[in-house]
Amino acid sequence: MSYDPSPSYPYRPPDPPASYDPYTYETYPWAPQEAPEPAGRRPQRHVALGHHSDLRVLRSAYRWQRRVATLTALGYFVLFLILSAFAPSFMTSTVTDGLPVGLLLALVQVPVTWLAVALYEQTARRRVDPIADRIRKHAELDAKREGAR
Repeated sequence: MSYDPSPSYPYRPPDPPASYDPYTYETYPWAPQEAPEPAGRRPQRHVALGHHSDLRVLRSAYRWQRRVATLTALGYFVLFLILSAFAPSFMTSTVTDGLPVGLLLALVQVPVTWLAVALYEQTARRRVDPIADRIRKHAELDAKREGAR
């Protein structure tokens, strides 16, 4: 909601306080106050796991993996549907005696689906799993460091 400075709208919202102190409560003095952090705490030398750049790399690798597998399987299926709808004479033509092209392309859908699954597994082993293993090792090291404190 914004303030309308025109004279037809005479109400002006109150200005926010000049400085905000989170440890003072004007309205509720009995509310619990947060204790400030102790001054003797060591600064963290390494980046926490949640802010690690490997997580972004893992997400992009996984996204690429899903796109390859999905486009392989769905792309072939959409091609089959488009040919069925817009090229019926091509789909009813025969490859050999009694085997129409449409039936052959429908039967090829099963190996294409297997190919999509194989591509998904291969990209997982090649691109996604090494990054996930590296993140897992970093997380174990971080847990050990936190446990030693």
